[in-house]
Amino acid sequence: MSGIVVGVSGISATDNPGPGTGIARSLKEDRRLAARVVGLAYDALEPGIYMDWLFEGAFTLRYPSTDGPDFLERLLEVRDATGLDFVIPNLDVELPLYIKYADELARHGIGTFLPTMRQFRLRGKDRLPEVSKAVDVRAPQTFVVSTEDALHDACRRIGFPVMVKGAYYQAFRAETAWQAAAHFRAIAAEWGYPVIVQQIVSGEEVNLVGVGDGCGGMLGYVAMKKVSVTSLGKVWAAVTLDNPPLADAARRFVSETHWRGPFELECMYDPDDERLFLIEINPRFPAWSYFATGVGVNLPSRMLRHARGEAVDTSSDYEAGKFFMRYTYEMVTDMQCFQNVILRGATP
Repeated sequence: MSGIVVGVSGISATDNPGPGTGIARSLKEDRRLAARVVGLAYDALEPGIYMDWLFEGAFTLRYPSTDGPDFLERLLEVRDATGLDFVIPNLDVELPLYIKYADELARHGIGTFLPTMRQFRLRGKDRLPEVSKAVDVRAPQTFVVSTEDALHDACRRIGFPVMVKGAYYQAFRAETAWQAAAHFRAIAAEWGYPVIVQQIVSGEEVNLVGVGDGCGGMLGYVAMKKVSVTSLGKVWAAVTLDNPPLADAARRFVSETHWRGPFELECMYDPDDERLFLIEINPRFPAWSYFATGVGVNLPSRMLRHARGEAVDTSSDYEAGKFFMRYTYEMVTDMQCFQNVILRGATP
């Protein structure tokens, strides 16, 4: 496997960070992989492009809302330039295209390890009650709406406050009908319909990152509790925890769905009565994935090795009480690099 070239997307490291830089760090820390990591970006201002200690070059892609053939063509151009062997996509919006073209990419020598389209649709916010029932956890009352009349009806049925969420991204708390309508319009304008209206449940916000092996088992997991979040709700500080109900829910989720690839469960946990509410399922690595690597469970490396037929450690042995903290960092580089990305779509 020496010298494998891995493309990683989601390399924005702003106040709304993507998972890509943490995944690149994880791959680099598996010294036996000797991985060369290539950044895949959608904007010239994604900071990962300029982190040359993590990425051996970066390329801008056509935004995934474009036609699939154009998207595929650009990936093959990256392959021709770098020898790309494997891709780890990390944005919900691009996953349907990668899933659609997984076989075609494989025929061109580019491996992936992704959920099926059926599995991907299962994790939709509109399917949350169905999935929560299958894995035997509770779910908040949830409505899928596409009009303001339906929004207001859902809010009346749930009662304020509520969460107003996009189907892929963004979530806002609404205390009044006016706030709910404003959030509804903003989400619809940026991400389209439908919009999700969800009951707010009390408790501790707990998350779990894992990788399903595609056969009902897991390649490992790590659970954490958020300590601090940004204004956008992104984790800024967290602590690992041992939460058996959350771990059991993850095992049932993978066993019931035969999930293939990375996933994150976002839950609310009431420690007084040990009730667990499933809030969201993300079909890829979350932005905090490096936390798992830092406590000894290198999920990106395990997934890559498993996808390529290697036997891997599937234990989830980590110490509860380990602390995670983000920080800001300033880079100084040459303007020529930025100009290359703008003009040529690549750093080399």
